[in-house]
Amino acid sequence: MRKNSPLTTHLASVLVASLVTMGIGVFTPVSLSARQLTPAGTSQQPQQPAPRPTLVVGIFVEGLTADYINLLRNNFGKNGFNRFIENGVSIENVDFGPGIDATAATAILMTGASPGVNGIPAARVWNSEAKIDYPILLDAAKIGNFTNETFSPEALKVSTVSDEIRISDGGLGLVHSVAPDAQIAIILAGHAGNSGFWINDVNGKWSTSTFYKDVPAAVSRRNYGVTLASRLDTLSWNPALPLDRYPDLPEYKKLYPFRHTFPAREPNRFTAFKTSAPANREIANVGIDYISSLKLGTRGFTDMLNLGFNVSPYRYGREADNRIETMDAYIRLDSDIANILRAIEKGPGMDHTMVFIAGTPAPAGGKRDEERWNIPSGQFSPRRAISLLNLYLMAIHGNGDYINGYHNGYFFLNHKLIKERGLNEVELRRESADFLARMSGVSSVYTIDDILARRAGDEPLALQRNTSPTYAGDLLVMVNPGWEISDGDAESSNQTHLPVVRNIATTSPVYILSPGLSATTIDIPVDARAIAPTVTRLLRIRSPNAASLPPLRLKK
Repeated sequence: MRKNSPLTTHLASVLVASLVTMGIGVFTPVSLSARQLTPAGTSQQPQQPAPRPTLVVGIFVEGLTADYINLLRNNFGKNGFNRFIENGVSIENVDFGPGIDATAATAILMTGASPGVNGIPAARVWNSEAKIDYPILLDAAKIGNFTNETFSPEALKVSTVSDEIRISDGGLGLVHSVAPDAQIAIILAGHAGNSGFWINDVNGKWSTSTFYKDVPAAVSRRNYGVTLASRLDTLSWNPALPLDRYPDLPEYKKLYPFRHTFPAREPNRFTAFKTSAPANREIANVGIDYISSLKLGTRGFTDMLNLGFNVSPYRYGREADNRIETMDAYIRLDSDIANILRAIEKGPGMDHTMVFIAGTPAPAGGKRDEERWNIPSGQFSPRRAISLLNLYLMAIHGNGDYINGYHNGYFFLNHKLIKERGLNEVELRRESADFLARMSGVSSVYTIDDILARRAGDEPLALQRNTSPTYAGDLLVMVNPGWEISDGDAESSNQTHLPVVRNIATTSPVYILSPGLSATTIDIPVDARAIAPTVTRLLRIRSPNAASLPPLRLKK
């Protein structure tokens, strides 16, 4: 090898001294081989993508809010919510738009489409001819297993993330769902799922529809062995921590711990149990059993397990102030999530698993504040409004029953009578809206014409997206906050108390843990329709067929 000449060495020393003088820094001359040199403009080798997850676990939590999670972080362990926040993607403000319940929100998350497209605007809808409301997924052509309820995903008009996972591996991957509520369990299972199970309101059995073919041993053991009905008498829900450990509580709330039981003499005990923290533990235990007994994520294909939980304000206590119960539900759920992650570690491992937590809105309304607080309030009676509006229309257009009913904020006109009389539907809706707007407790009234034309409300485009013309009524009435809907769904057997109107934004957080995904916090509003394509992009499969937004570009 040719040695450097004295002149070359001298020039190198001068160059080093010049660079130091200029503040560029000191370096040590080294000999570079040809393989170490990279030509200008040549990029480095692309990073290998993370392995495609072989297990996807979706954790859907009704009533979940980022505010409560941030408030309670010091009460959580390391392997629950904190693990997602510190190591995953945190999307703190997922926007569903106005007028959405948990069932409709779950459908948006799973399809990437709005209710106007996916066909699921609410848990219950109105039948104008029979004048009754019914579950949106009711399907008389199917039979229930361990239940008299007959459900199927027939009303869900588009594909879901669950469907696309099954399709991607030619049906060899498994998709199962477990939730307290029947309709949420079915939406989570989708059209192509192997099974979807829920807790029966009458007998406490794990129930399903004959639409799904599989009955995992995890639920069979619970239905034929030590059943929930045989254990519920001995179950109680008490604070998991000393009361002074719950933050932001007034002193008087720290004096008396709550205790909720589910005795056999209570006819609604299973319904109450399904919205309690102990029910979340039941769901988590079934999910853990599914992971181990079905060997999910270890068979060489991508499996999916979707679980439904609830941390909404508990409505079956004596007091309107249920902050302790809500915080306790979060703390207990944090432990349940940690147990699920431990089960995954024993199975396919977190390096081969995507887990996401998605919140959905809590039920609207709540209990009325005590009279001593002097909060402005009143009662809006849809039944009385129907009578008065019908008298008004009869005075103008002649005798007849012009109103078919009221449901979920909508008044439904009698279209058969309107057609027989040769009346103009649009004008009749306008007359009706003008009359209802003058009633006590009504803040605004929108016709379906204005909603579909995007002329209604503070968010006209979002309201139009969340409206399904198939199920919507003719007039949407907005009642003043603080007022009770005194007999809104009077014919519905599900009404257990008078709902109180509260204007609350329907936003919830989403957290994602996935192999190769960097920790990121997104605190700007994110359209809920973007979640499904984001999940499928991370799985490297196609999006649901009605997903209308591109996926979020997350850091890897």
